[in-house]
This record gives sequence, structure tokens and C-alpha cells, in this order.
Amino acid sequence: MVPHLSTIGLSKSYRKGREAVPVLDGVDLDIDQGDLLAIVGASGSGKSTLLHLIGLIDGADGGQIELNGERIDNLPNRRRDALRNRTFGFIFQFYHLLPELTALENVLIPLTIRYGPLEYLAKRRRFRAEAEAMLDRVGLSHRITHKPNELSGGEMQRVAIARALVGGPSVLLADEPTGNLDANTGREVLDLLRDLNRERALTMILVTHDLGIASKADRVVRLAEGRLEEWSPVLA
Repeated sequence: MVPHLSTIGLSKSYRKGREAVPVLDGVDLDIDQGDLLAIVGASGSGKSTLLHLIGLIDGADGGQIELNGERIDNLPNRRRDALRNRTFGFIFQFYHLLPELTALENVLIPLTIRYGPLEYLAKRRRFRAEAEAMLDRVGLSHRITHKPNELSGGEMQRVAIARALVGGPSVLLADEPTGNLDANTGREVLDLLRDLNRERALTMILVTHDLGIASKADRVVRLAEGRLEEWSPVLA
């Protein structure tokens, strides 16, 4: 069976003055539809870099990325933009909500980007209903008119999750989604992500420093010296 998502020989370096500093060195990874994969590793090991490459936010120096057996990292810009908007959903540690918008308006952003002004206006009632339903699913139906400065950290992350999922992606990329939360709130957010993973058969890649969070994944890999290895928190 063809994996839902694959990286093949993925490499990436950054410039530090005149010197090239390697971060990823031939990373091979296969993940099946509906799996929840956790990536762990030391700070600076390249976990976020790998996630950004998979999500086509950044470009690799070598290797390739495949979605359902088809290469996607070399597609024209317009098609890569469409994949970022439709296929991949992104959650970040610091939420990246627009402060001047309400929770509902923040969740609607991916749909406003996806459709032209006229089409969006024609379907705005449907889109609003979808965004409200997603906020209800993450437990925030009572906070839709609140702006980020009126929400707790856990609530802001739930808004970010709703925003990531409102467009119906098949892959969710989460970069330290509990890293800015206290332990109890982090567990609540993780439980929500796990529930959504199961409900939607959503392929999920989670970068985390928290071994307790990693232990809840279907599979854990460790990034060290630019390469991935299968890893078990129990044996660490």
C-alpha cells in the first residue's frame, strides 16, 4: 500500500556566514492515512524544519516529498499554494491568530483565502455555519465573538485548531502545539487532537519536546544528527 505521505532522502542546510550548517541529512519517512506520528529530538535538531518542508512552507536542498505516491515538492507555486490551503492544516506553538479579528473571523481565514471575493460572499452563510460548527467541536461555541486578547492560551490554541481544520485538510501538521500551555491545558489540547485524529482519519504529524505527549502517538520517531530513527519513550 502506498503511504499517505513520504519523504525520500530529504536534506536541508542553512547558511551561517560562509559556512553551510546541515540540519537534515537524507530523511526517509513514511506515514499511513490516519496515523498520529510524533517527532521528538533535542532543541535545534531540525524537527520544525522537517515539518515546514513536509508542509511546503520551506524548500529542501535535496530529496523529495510525496503525497499518495505523487511528488509534490516540485510543483508550480500555484499548486503548492493550493495544497497548503486545502490538503495541509497547520498548528503552531504561538497560535498566530490575528489580534483584531474575533475567534470566528480567525477560523474563517483559510476559506477567505481559498475563494475569490464574489464566491466567498455568495457562500458566506455556509462558511460561517461551518466555522461555528468547528468552534463548537473544539468547545468554544460560547467564545466566537471574543478576540484573542480575551481568550486564555488553551482557548487560543483551540481557535487555531479550528482554523486548521475548517477547510477539511487530510494532513495536520502540529509544531509544539502544547509548548506554550500549562500541563493540564496541554493534556486537554492533546486529547482533543487525538479525538479529531480518530474521528476524521486525519493523518497527523506532531513535533514535541514532551515525552508524555509523544507516548500518546501511534508511532514515535527521533530526529538526531539529521536522520530519523524509530524510538520508544518507554525505552528512553
